[in-house]
Amino acid sequence: MKTVTLYRPVGEKELILITESNFKTFPPRLEQQPIFYPVLNEAYATQIASEWNTKDAFGNYLGFVTEFKITEEEYLKYKVENVGGKIHNELWVPAEDLETFNTNIVEDIKVIKVCIGSQFKNVSHPLVQSQIDKLKN
Repeated sequence: MKTVTLYRPVGEKELILITESNFKTFPPRLEQQPIFYPVLNEAYATQIASEWNTKDAFGNYLGFVTEFKITEEEYLKYKVENVGGKIHNELWVPAEDLETFNTNIVEDIKVIKVCIGSQFKNVSHPLVQSQIDKLKN
């Protein structure tokens, strides 16, 4: 089976939900979020995590870069959108397709990077602290 590696920058709240799924699924989108958009490269995911997530109070000023593999068959169902520069490519998955998309994730979702904003004070969940500790070692 062929797979495609994708990346997803997330804040603390989304990371908690991912860890609670045992790193198997991404949480459903909120009502005002019609699209789930993983990105196609680590550099872009890191840019979002470091420049946006670290300034977001809702995500507790933390940005995490996740990496996961999806079946090529599932990947090819969706359109790649460029939303800026050369590296700014996203896979646009309609929110209503996310459950099916999740069933096509191969292996576990991995947390590969953490970015900590200047306003961050404390983690709100021990699962988040364990991810930060793992990445710092």
